[in-house]
Amino acid sequence: QVQLVESGGGLVQPGGSLRLSCEASGFTFRTYAMSWHRQGPGKERELVAGISSAGLSTNYADSVKGRFTISRDNAKNTVYLQMNSLKPEDTAVYYCHGGPLAYWGQGTQVTVSS
Repeated sequence: QVQLVESGGGLVQPGGSLRLSCEASGFTFRTYAMSWHRQGPGKERELVAGISSAGLSTNYADSVKGRFTISRDNAKNTVYLQMNSLKPEDTAVYYCHGGPLAYWGQGTQVTVSS
């Protein structure tokens, strides 16, 4: 059974940091590109960052470049999203995405507010 389980969300003040994790199971994680997406209140889901299967190539939405970093540990079947200099507009549910049938995790809430 394929599972993508996100963790690490929460409430943080503007300028703060969070690290999201997504642990995958049920497929050969190391052979698939993975990505993080988010959906803010009243907005459509959007791509935040992607990473190739070996972790050698990454891409980012313009809105997060220089602040967010995507990485992965194929030995742990886990993909990460380090989020720094968080802004209120980063508030959203963050989803992990990938695998042979383009699976979605259940999402983790990130709220940036003072």
